[in-house]
Amino acid sequence: MKNYIIADSGATKCQWTIVQNNKKQSISTIGISPYFLSTDEIAAILVKAFSKKINVEKINAVYFYGTGLSNLDNVISLKKALKLVFKNATLDIQTDLVAAARATCQKNKGIACILGTGSNTGYYNGKIIAKNSPGLGYVLGDEGSGAYLGKKVLQYFLYKTFDEELMLCFEKKYHLNRSEILNKIYQEPFPNKYLASFAMFLSEHRGHYMIENIIEDGLNDFFYTHLNKLNESWLHPIHFIGSVAYAFRDVIKQLALVYEMELGKITKSPMEGLIAYHKNNK
Repeated sequence: MKNYIIADSGATKCQWTIVQNNKKQSISTIGISPYFLSTDEIAAILVKAFSKKINVEKINAVYFYGTGLSNLDNVISLKKALKLVFKNATLDIQTDLVAAARATCQKNKGIACILGTGSNTGYYNGKIIAKNSPGLGYVLGDEGSGAYLGKKVLQYFLYKTFDEELMLCFEKKYHLNRSEILNKIYQEPFPNKYLASFAMFLSEHRGHYMIENIIEDGLNDFFYTHLNKLNESWLHPIHFIGSVAYAFRDVIKQLALVYEMELGKITKSPMEGLIAYHKNNK
């Protein structure tokens, strides 16, 4: 019987599903990112998380999906760390976009999209990401992402574009002034996550025309900038994964109709889809 682990990691949190004798167990750790953690630091996190819960020597395979793994140096560092702990396991290390594709498309052709803190999309031919519409990060790109939408919220507040009702709502919720916001963005680490945290304000005030405009414009920018440039967008279903996609799935459905694209699945997390994928491909 094959015993394996599936990991879905962002920069802040990593979800692990352990499958042994067809029984599942889930745990969470901090995000496993070789951009921010050394090989030894990653290994130490894994030992602490797993050594008392399972017999790591009985794990046959580890399927790890995460951010920053299109960078070969990061893959090498992560592979070394995993091998230090899971000595008998084969390793499959892939990007978060491959996770989205495998989770939603399984072995079928389709378009995989991520709309979370950041955004990404690519054409999946049933085996690999054959085409990718590369993002430019939260400063120049990440259209449709939490950071992109959150940035608009802050602009509307700081420029006093919001009407009186929304200005009061923002001030009551966050108790922030201009200098505090700018310091967080330009002086402190992880400004993309800080920006993305303000996308929640949009969810809380649905129905207000200004809020709806920000959501629709931001998601339309994703469709126009990325999906519109992939010919395959009109040939195969388009799937979405991520907290932003799930929160605003009604707008995504409407935009898919406008662009005459076939909409596939919209889910918050890839884990259930990844479990199904690896169960069917043992």
